[in-house]
Amino acid sequence: MPNDTTRRARSPVFVVGSARSGTTLLYHLLLSSGSFVNYRGEPAVFDLMLPKFGDPARRRNRERLMDVWLQSAMYRISGLDGNSIRDKVLSQCRSAGGFLQLVMGEIAKLQGKERWAVWGPDNLLYMEQIKKEIPDALFIHMIRDGRDVALSMSKELWIRPFPWDRTQNLVTAALHWEWKVTTGIQSGQSHLPDYLEVNFEDLIMRPSDAIVKISRFIGQELDYDQILDRSVGTISSPNTSFQEECQAGMFQPIGRWRRELSDAQVKTLESAIGPLLKELGYELTVPETDALAFRHRMMRQLYPRYFGIKQWLKVNTVLGSLVSLDRMQLSR
Repeated sequence: MPNDTTRRARSPVFVVGSARSGTTLLYHLLLSSGSFVNYRGEPAVFDLMLPKFGDPARRRNRERLMDVWLQSAMYRISGLDGNSIRDKVLSQCRSAGGFLQLVMGEIAKLQGKERWAVWGPDNLLYMEQIKKEIPDALFIHMIRDGRDVALSMSKELWIRPFPWDRTQNLVTAALHWEWKVTTGIQSGQSHLPDYLEVNFEDLIMRPSDAIVKISRFIGQELDYDQILDRSVGTISSPNTSFQEECQAGMFQPIGRWRRELSDAQVKTLESAIGPLLKELGYELTVPETDALAFRHRMMRQLYPRYFGIKQWLKVNTVLGSLVSLDRMQLSR
């Protein structure tokens, strides 16, 4: 019977966090180590397929899931035989975690690997369920300065404010970062020692130290030189909302908010999310943040509740079945 160290060295690793926090970078770092299944996609099992198709314990739901999954990019990049994986899912799968383990396990066999990892920022919201269905799961929570995250997310318009706040993209994005990070930290603390927080800035500025920390956590030594030599995905080509920096040879992902935001915008952001920034070890430009304007106080009260209610409805009601399938990139 494998001991705890051996078991940990084979445990699946879930890379989670707020959007634009470096989750893709960390996932590709793991892939570049050569120790994990090379799956260049997002399985999106818990946050998309489960609410869309329902509990896999019901055979009809498994059939609906496979009818669509076999048309998806998730299947196309897997290298698996469609008929074989369909038969195995229909006969063996009884949960979302079981589906993920089965699919990734089959890809691991195909590639001759003993271990797999999952990229999926929103899995941060499903850690409790994942841990219940995949007990040996390990979670690495990537955390980045919320000011840089808000700047990047507002540029992409990923988190849309209510119509009456349409000029407040930056604050809305910052509040979403705060809600996501806080939710992840609170959930993660209940899963220690199988939960680790890694700062994006540490991974960029002190990669060797960060990799040692990650290696200890996952129970497997990662070779930094080998990672650089393989350079999968964003290790060699940054995944950024600021491609103009790459084109100009001036890619600087840390502290971009200092260059891009006005003093007034920074003050507003720090007034909105300053306490969490400070708790996470980020320095504020204004030691004592000013009181929020009435509008932003109302946003601070409203948006976290809205994000939480929206997530609850997605998980617990039929509204989850309305989730878009765009991320699956279905073949025509």
